[in-house]
Amino acid sequence: MTRATFPLLIARTYVALIVMFIFLPIAMLVTFSFQEGRLPIPPFNGPSLRWYGQVLSDRDMISALLSSLGVGAAAALSATTLGFFAAYGVARFALPYRGLIEVVMLIPASVSYLIVGLGLLVFLGSIGVRPSLLAVGIGHTVITLPIAFSLILSQMDPSHINAEMAARDLGASELGAIFRITLPLMLAPLLAAFAICFSLSWDEFIIAFLLSRFEVTLPVEIWTSLRSGLNPFINAAGTLIFLVSLTVFVIFTFGLRKERT
Repeated sequence: MTRATFPLLIARTYVALIVMFIFLPIAMLVTFSFQEGRLPIPPFNGPSLRWYGQVLSDRDMISALLSSLGVGAAAALSATTLGFFAAYGVARFALPYRGLIEVVMLIPASVSYLIVGLGLLVFLGSIGVRPSLLAVGIGHTVITLPIAFSLILSQMDPSHINAEMAARDLGASELGAIFRITLPLMLAPLLAAFAICFSLSWDEFIIAFLLSRFEVTLPVEIWTSLRSGLNPFINAAGTLIFLVSLTVFVIFTFGLRKERT
């Protein structure tokens, strides 16, 4: 081994250890979701789809799965839409205290989800919105909106202004220029914001636990099942959450690449 290759070996070893640290828990979760026995511990006894069959035949789990999909999609759409128009206003208009507005928009991302959930529980209750999937959707919109706003704002290219001005000169209205020019130019950042917001909402637990009651999301249902002890059933449900997140990531990654090309 030469002196020049030794730092490269150290760097590769370091990267390999980081990757193992990140993905080993996921690998263990997925592996023991195929365990035949009732305990998700070595030695591995399988593979078996027994627990996946139980998850997919469990009405409460399927209901929670559908609830998570609906809440995640609604929250992501709301956060992306509101984040776009907020970012558009900040980027395109000379607003007073612009820096303060940006800071205020990002505050929910820096506050503990427990504090946000408790605050929303009190506020929504005071206006008549009881714990429900609607309340969870509002909560998830609150925590994902800052992320959508910051991501979209960072991609607001000043060169887009010229295209918008040209559209207005040709007779387009303000909204017409936004929908015909700005939105197509910003499609990739919008898709990225939607995917990130959906992933955050999909597996969020604290706010979903505080703001739901009889209809719950999948993470809350899994937590309820955990009270009876860890078992491969929970591993299978957790693997499904991971697969949905991975699927969303892959779909939007390919979509973004196609959009760029």
